[in-house]
Amino acid sequence: MSGICYVVATPIGNLEDISYRAARILGEVDKIAAEDTRVSRILLNHLGINTPMMSLNARSESAKIPQLIQYLKDGKNIAIISDAGTPGISDPGIRLVNACAANDIDVVSIPGPSAVITALAGAGLPTDKFWFEGFLPHKKGRQTRLKFLSELPSTIVLYESPYRVLKTLTQLLTWLGPKRKCVIGRELTKKFEEFRRGTIPEVLEYFSKNPIKGEFVIILGPAKFVDKGEGVE
Repeated sequence: MSGICYVVATPIGNLEDISYRAARILGEVDKIAAEDTRVSRILLNHLGINTPMMSLNARSESAKIPQLIQYLKDGKNIAIISDAGTPGISDPGIRLVNACAANDIDVVSIPGPSAVITALAGAGLPTDKFWFEGFLPHKKGRQTRLKFLSELPSTIVLYESPYRVLKTLTQLLTWLGPKRKCVIGRELTKKFEEFRRGTIPEVLEYFSKNPIKGEFVIILGPAKFVDKGEGVE
């Protein structure tokens, strides 16, 4: 009988956000496939877990999948974790999950922290419908994606690094216009967590004058969004 592949969400910053179930699974599986074993060791040490780890990142995922599939077919259980958040959401893991499905191996997703949902919940923008774009392409296809986003009627969520956030906000201003509502979630769940709200020009001006540190989540309101302070329209 084949083992089980667990997709385990881990904290995006605050280690206290690990769930009891996630911690138990990480301690019970035979092996943990981690995006970066050095980063994950900090969490495992915090939890007092000594489960063997192997690296599974974007560069090595394809090459290591056959080994992991055989490991599972031999009846061993594994857990996939990324450096932060939920594996497969702009992080490695989806290829292994697909391989498990193709080989009739059970996959169990252990829910938990996600920067997308954390940012949306604190943004105050409409959440009945939203589009998750993840990271924009650095070069090829970037303008095409920006044009696509400019035509969407729903809230939009993007990830961005501190090195490109000003460039991205400037391009979003060009494509979406100066009146579009924008919320930046930065360093979510960490000591210096910050939500910065305003229009795209207001948020761009703020970060142009202040230190840019940490990972960024950019949330853009729908084109017709109106905030009356008592709800949304």
